Amino acid sequence: MTPSTTVTPSTTTSSSTEPQTARSLQRDRYDTVVIGGGPAGAAAATLVAQAGHDVLLLEKAQFPRFKIGESLIPATYEILDRLDMLEPLKDSSFVKKYSVQFVSGRGKASAPFYFHETDPRPRSQTWQVKRADFDRMMLDNARSRGVEVHESVTVVDVPFEGDRALGVRARFADGVERDITARAVIDASGQRSLIARKRKLRRPDPCLRMAAFFTHYQGAQRDSGIDEGTTIVLHTENQDGWFWYIPLQDDTVSVGAVGPLSRLVKGRQGDPQQVFDEEVARCPGLVPRLEGATQTMPVKVLNDFSYRSTRIAGDGWVLAGDAYGFLDPMYSSGVLLALRSGAMAADAVIDGLAHDDLSAARLGAHEIDMRDGMQAFKRLIYAFYTPGFSFASFLKAHPVHRDAVVHILTGDVFDRDFSALFIDLNRFVAAMGWPPSAKDDGAGDKGDMAGAA
Repeated sequence: MTPSTTVTPSTTTSSSTEPQTARSLQRDRYDTVVIGGGPAGAAAATLVAQAGHDVLLLEKAQFPRFKIGESLIPATYEILDRLDMLEPLKDSSFVKKYSVQFVSGRGKASAPFYFHETDPRPRSQTWQVKRADFDRMMLDNARSRGVEVHESVTVVDVPFEGDRALGVRARFADGVERDITARAVIDASGQRSLIARKRKLRRPDPCLRMAAFFTHYQGAQRDSGIDEGTTIVLHTENQDGWFWYIPLQDDTVSVGAVGPLSRLVKGRQGDPQQVFDEEVARCPGLVPRLEGATQTMPVKVLNDFSYRSTRIAGDGWVLAGDAYGFLDPMYSSGVLLALRSGAMAADAVIDGLAHDDLSAARLGAHEIDMRDGMQAFKRLIYAFYTPGFSFASFLKAHPVHRDAVVHILTGDVFDRDFSALFIDLNRFVAAMGWPPSAKDDGAGDKGDMAGAA
């Protein structure tokens, strides 16, 4: 598996102009400034603008740009519909996704978990996307809805007066810095977590100290029919790590190795390519799928990426997407949580502007709902990382919970009661000797399986 020296670029181009200067700002004061043009920021900005408010979105990069996190799950459907993004997605070349499948460390595959098992509606089909293309579509959609978008602009600070955000200080492509005031700031700055870091709100999850090594291939094995777009999760032979396998358009497959930071980074010698190749060799279910395939980009690395902020909002500011928190690549929850939190942040700001009340209480009213949805994913993630755990064995012992598991795999985690599932899941993993209930997730609540009991 020798990597190619050329990275295949996206074939699409952004509809934005060249990097803009400070002079291109339409005004000095806005109803809302959004930091970041990824899915959370684009969704939030679009919805606030659709409500009739003037919105400025500042994005550090120039789109299109590479981004990992390529698998959408069905619960994104309603938000994409609200953003009028469904028809563009249906007309796109993105691969359709109907299920997720798990492969053991011995290479034995489970039956796919088809999303239509619990929901026969159109939302049971979603997409595998190249994020350069998907994020560009989302940002262009924001522009078309009246959002003033500036790319290649770095927000260097969010000035505060006490706990109240006053706006942003931004550096434009010409090097000029401008202070821009706003009634509300939505921080969707991704893992930069601009406000959370400034206010010292960000807390790592000590149970999820993981690293990810990932790349793209062309010519790798793809299943046929309804299974062509299945996300495949493959254990390594000792079940001390796993791979994602995500079929994308243009005969591309995204492949990523995930495992404990202590083993993949701190306990290893060699460059990222060597570590990745060694992990592939330890994954019996993956090796035949990559036979004859060509690696099309260098291996990239992310580590220690699981965290959450202790607050989602304050006076005049609210966090969205990865700026609030990120769980783990397992179950592909990232884009859903970005879209959902972006929509929640937008609704909170719209409500606050309507009532001239941009207090922490009003802007953060959705925090419990957001936190509980993330906790549902987190408890399934903790179970997955329990040595010896498999969904096949758990569901064999507790078949009554299959629908609940599929609900979580589809992202249907909001306004649902999973307490019965988590009581049995907690007992199941506790019997395996890895009770995460002994640890605190650092975000103000116990990140444990027992919390539901």
